[in-house]
Parts: sequence; C-alpha cells; structure tokens
Amino acid sequence: MELIKSACRVLTFGHRLERARPRLYRIAYAWTRHPELADDLTQDVLYRALQKRHQLRDMEALEAWLVRILHGFWCDLLRKKYPDAELDEVVDDPANAPDRMHSSWELVQKVRNAVSSLPVGQRTVLTLVDLEGFSYQTVAELLDLPIGTVMSRLCRGRRQLKQLLADLAESELGVVDSGDKPRRHLRRVV
Repeated sequence: MELIKSACRVLTFGHRLERARPRLYRIAYAWTRHPELADDLTQDVLYRALQKRHQLRDMEALEAWLVRILHGFWCDLLRKKYPDAELDEVVDDPANAPDRMHSSWELVQKVRNAVSSLPVGQRTVLTLVDLEGFSYQTVAELLDLPIGTVMSRLCRGRRQLKQLLADLAESELGVVDSGDKPRRHLRRVV
C-alpha cells in the first residue's frame, strides 16, 4: 500500500512538473535567446526537480522552487562563459541570438532583442517581475537577493529598456518619445 501511495505522489509531482514546463521554457528563452539552450535548461531543471523532490516542503511553492533551480543553472552557464565578470555587468550580444525575423514578427523580435541586450541581472529580474508576474519579494527569495537590489535592477532595466525602445521607435518609425505615454504590459509584445 505504501508503494502505491509513493507511486501516486511521484506521478502527481510529474504532472505538476509538466504543467510548469511552458513557463520555465519561456523564462529560460527570455534569458538565453537560444531555443535549444532554453530547452536544455528546462530539461535540466525538470530532471533536477525529480531528483530532489524530497527537498520541496510546500507543493504550493513548486514554481518558485523550479525558477530558483533554473536561475542556478543559468548562473552556472554564465560563470563558465564569463568567469571574471559580475552578472550585473554581463551583456550577451543580441546579434548572437538566432536570426528568426519574419516580416510579421520583426517588431516582436526587435523588442526581444532589446530585452536581451540588458545586463543579465536586470534582464533576469525584469523577466520574472514584468513578464512572468512574480512579486518583488518572491523574486528576491528566488534569486537570493535583497529586495532593494531587485527593485533597483528592475528600475534600471525598465529605464534602459524604455530608452532602447524609444530609440528603436525613432529609428524605425520616426516616432519621438514625449515621455508621457501610458505604459503597456510587456507580455503582450514579448
């Protein structure tokens, strides 16, 4: 009987992991800008979660726990790629992202490239707060940062992204930013 209960718990956990997969992939893709790497990171996270499922104390915290694992894998990759750099200073070259522009998706791709051009620390926080809807407190816990650091990275990231998008609008469309335009949620575009 205990064996059946254990098998049911593993199956239930597996189903919850599968439901979390698309969100993990979106986050990984927003951070890496490479579909294959995002898929690899997602797979690594799911595998690690299955291995360490006994460490999860509260099933309600599953997604936050998974994002924390994802962040750890992502930071490990960046440390290997840029061993001497601080994460706030690392800026991946958006030109390294796969070129997947189609005429109808060109603007979306340019916005994604603008997000990708942010330093990793800012991009990570901006993705989790603005695109995935995590609270500041949750992001602070996930990334093991003080909440003030989360807020400052988010503020700097938003400011830099706003400038990048204003420059893009000016160069592509001839639109000059008056500074008083209403904000739109980034999820609709990215």
